[in-house]
Amino acid sequence: MRVDGGQAIVPNVIKAVEVARRRGILVIWVVREHDPLGRDVELFRQHLYSVGKAGPTSRGSVGAELVDGLVIKEEDYKVVKMRFSAFFATHLNSFLKTAGIDSLVVVGVQTPNCIRQTVFDAVALDYKYVTVIVDATASATPEIHLANIFDMKNVGVATPTLEEWCESDD
Repeated sequence: MRVDGGQAIVPNVIKAVEVARRRGILVIWVVREHDPLGRDVELFRQHLYSVGKAGPTSRGSVGAELVDGLVIKEEDYKVVKMRFSAFFATHLNSFLKTAGIDSLVVVGVQTPNCIRQTVFDAVALDYKYVTVIVDATASATPEIHLANIFDMKNVGVATPTLEEWCESDD
C-alpha cells in the first residue's frame, strides 16, 4: 500500500539492502499479503475488501508487490505477515533464533505501525541489538515519524542515519 513519505526513502532502502548484502547480512523481506476476499484482514480494514474487488494488499495484486527498485534475490528470505508486526503469527522469531541471529536492522514503512510494532516486539523478544535506520524508514508525516523514532530510541533502539550506519561496523 502506498504511504505518504514512503517513495522518498526508496533510494535509501535500496542502498541499505546493498550495504547489508556486501557485509554478509541476511536480507529478510517482510511483506503483507492478504486473501483477496479479506478473510485474514484486521477488522478495521475489512471494508477495503468487498465481493468482486480484491483489497489493496491482496496476494498477487499490485498493492502487495514491492515498489520499483526493491528486488528479492535468491539469497534473501521472505516472510509474509498479515498484521503490523513482522513477528505476530509468523515464523520470523523461530527462523532468526535458529539461524543464530540476535541483531536486527529495520528499514521500510510505516513507522507508527509496522516498524514500531516489529521493533517493540524485537525488544520484548530480547534481540541484542535493534537498529532502525531513521532516513530509510518513513510514515505519512515527518512529525509522526520523528515521534515514533523518539519512542523507539527511548527503549534502547539505535537510530542512525543511513550514512552513519554505512560508516559503522554494524
